[in-house]
Amino acid sequence: MASFMPVSGGFIRMAGHWVDESLGFMAGWNFFFYEALLIPFEITALNIVLRFWRDDIPVAAICAAVIVLYAACNILAVKIFGEAEFWLSGGKVFLILILYFFTFITMCGGNPQKDAYGFRHWRQPGPMAGDTDLERFEGFLGALWAASFCIVGPEYISMVSGEAKRPRVYIKTAFKTVYFRFGAFFILGALCVGVVLGHNDPELVSVLKAGESSAAASPYVIAMKNLKITGLPHLVNALLITSIFSAGNTYTYCATRSLYSLAVEGRAPEFLRKCTKSGVPIYCFCVVMIFPFLSFLQLSDNSAKVLTWLLNIITAGGIINYIVMCGTYIAFYKACKAQGLDRKTLPYCGYFQPYGTWFALCFEIVVVFVYGYTTFKPGNFTLESFFTYYTMVGVAPILFIFWKVFKKTKWLKPHEVDLVWDAPLIDAYEASFITPPVSFWTEMLQLVGFKRNVPVDKRAV
Repeated sequence: MASFMPVSGGFIRMAGHWVDESLGFMAGWNFFFYEALLIPFEITALNIVLRFWRDDIPVAAICAAVIVLYAACNILAVKIFGEAEFWLSGGKVFLILILYFFTFITMCGGNPQKDAYGFRHWRQPGPMAGDTDLERFEGFLGALWAASFCIVGPEYISMVSGEAKRPRVYIKTAFKTVYFRFGAFFILGALCVGVVLGHNDPELVSVLKAGESSAAASPYVIAMKNLKITGLPHLVNALLITSIFSAGNTYTYCATRSLYSLAVEGRAPEFLRKCTKSGVPIYCFCVVMIFPFLSFLQLSDNSAKVLTWLLNIITAGGIINYIVMCGTYIAFYKACKAQGLDRKTLPYCGYFQPYGTWFALCFEIVVVFVYGYTTFKPGNFTLESFFTYYTMVGVAPILFIFWKVFKKTKWLKPHEVDLVWDAPLIDAYEASFITPPVSFWTEMLQLVGFKRNVPVDKRAV
């Protein structure tokens, strides 16, 4: 959908334009809350990593300092935001490569213990924790919930599709890299964690039982300590700090722009449209900067507990985003079929459709409702757990119903969906380029000073 109709706002505007304006309203506010709550999450995570070096760090001072830095980066240094994030992202890639090499070298015996442990932990204690089927199922749900929080990326590509050069070329290429990124970063990363440490490791078990909130609970750090490797844990955590700070800074930027988009489309108060001379939506920014102060909850509860609260709320919001995407795609698919638009003619055509989307939709709905089932077990129910699991599940339909009643919106039928929309403008924009598209690797080399003779994307005046 994003490569066919690359509009600013991505799946949020598509939901409102191709399904129901109320769905777009709900998706927009859900995405905003999702982004805004990630800011205190990252600040809390930063405090946890800093405790690797000492436990008596001043939590309030760290929270305040990070909030000030986020404000400065998004107000004063907005012009260099993109370039700064590019290089900070390079640090994230460097970190994951270090961990991959650490896993491969040490499992082959390249460690002070001379222990070629290989895939030992896959056999003993094995992949599934727990003694009963119910415990193993609960462990699977816990891993699935954590994975649901981590698996992000495609929605961000769709959000920026309206600002991309040659969107129908480059957005298609960007989406194709998603398969590689999921495999290289998420799946391989999960496999590496299972290789370096067993789930019954004594130190891991003791840290988790004690509820300690420190980077010392990291499987990689524990594995390094077990193998008597010094120095590397400090480097890994130092790089992790830059990655966490970068993520929080990005979420501050994205949440501000998400709220601004809602205001521009009339789905948020009009005063939020006010921008500074440098283009910063100043009132939107002020609203967003309220959320980082939730990180001060660590002062009354431990960091691990606050992190769990935020993780549960954020994960539910993220899954709802994907539910909206699936629902929008099904409506888009039906509209293409009803209006005689052959999907094979689109810039990018997905496989196994619409069956893959229906499966994803049903699976995500089950996940978002089932995970918090432990709250309803006898003796386990607490309002705290219930609200962290199901707050967004309740808020989303309320937002949808509110806008439907307030605006009296209509659920579009397949033949009523506007598949033309901004297509003429996009076609004219892409036709204005007079140079061929530049490949991803060529552009990366140009950033560091190579292949300067290759022409960049140029448009006719």
